[in-house]
Amino acid sequence: MALLEVTDLVKHFPVRGGVLNRVQGFVHAVNGVSFVIEKGEVLGIVGESGCGKSTLGKTVIRLYEPTRGSIRLDGQDITRLGPGEMMPFRRKMQIIFQDPYSSLNPRLTINGHIREAVRFHGAAEGRDIDAYVDDILQKVGLRPEAKHKYPHEFSGGQRQRIGIARALCVKPEFVVADEPVSALDVSIQAQVLNLLTDLKGEFGLTMMFISHDLKVIEHFCDRILVMYLGYVVEELHAEDLDEQARHPYTRALLGSNPVDDPDDRRPLTVLQGDVPSPYDPPAGCPFVTRCPLAMERCRSQMPPLEPKEPDGHRAACWAVERA
Repeated sequence: MALLEVTDLVKHFPVRGGVLNRVQGFVHAVNGVSFVIEKGEVLGIVGESGCGKSTLGKTVIRLYEPTRGSIRLDGQDITRLGPGEMMPFRRKMQIIFQDPYSSLNPRLTINGHIREAVRFHGAAEGRDIDAYVDDILQKVGLRPEAKHKYPHEFSGGQRQRIGIARALCVKPEFVVADEPVSALDVSIQAQVLNLLTDLKGEFGLTMMFISHDLKVIEHFCDRILVMYLGYVVEELHAEDLDEQARHPYTRALLGSNPVDDPDDRRPLTVLQGDVPSPYDPPAGCPFVTRCPLAMERCRSQMPPLEPKEPDGHRAACWAVERA
């Protein structure tokens, strides 16, 4: 059963200028994205920096207001709900931010961070709050006495655990993990990923996991959306990534990944050209300026995201059938 259904989601940011500060154009951050996340599933969002991954995650949970499109959570349309109407859904949707330091208030203890969320959403009340805070800290691998410290007294990995505790303390159904391990050392990344795996099972979470690291996405997620310049260019199951990926951009991402075998000296794929500006995107396929398979048709017509073999595989490319 679907927990989250997103249809034709668009987010454009206005660019203002001139003497009267009028709108002169728009940054096309997210362009017509549609997907479904089943209950208990982890959907990975992958792509280069600036492709719209984080904007998509924040728009889905209404931290950014969508320009158009629809967002349905557990069958209810939350796209145009006002602040008061959104409040019951805020507890159901939480986010783990990329930077574990800037997302924490340096003037609040860890106890203050978690108690504030617990009391506001009514996850626990009265004398039960202290025991509840201790329990959630233990679940993320921190000692209860750590709650009396401030964010600057913790390491990066510990701060990310605090961010996870703050997101989970209100018992959400859906969590957006916005590059939760990208700011951490590799050894700490593995610990945090294992922690998220355990907590996903314990809390029965449904997740959107955003990353630029294909290895992490392939390991942690069930399905993958590949984004480029605000568009979804391919969707496939995580276990099919290496063998079944067919879009030229996805193949280029795979080819640019470091190889695990030190004796394998194959050259890495390097895409030529620059990513177009989201302020002035190409008229046709967004990848046309860097694609080795580009045809004349690609410069004027946007390819649809359509089903390919195997089941559940979609790709947006005119040349993918002969790729």
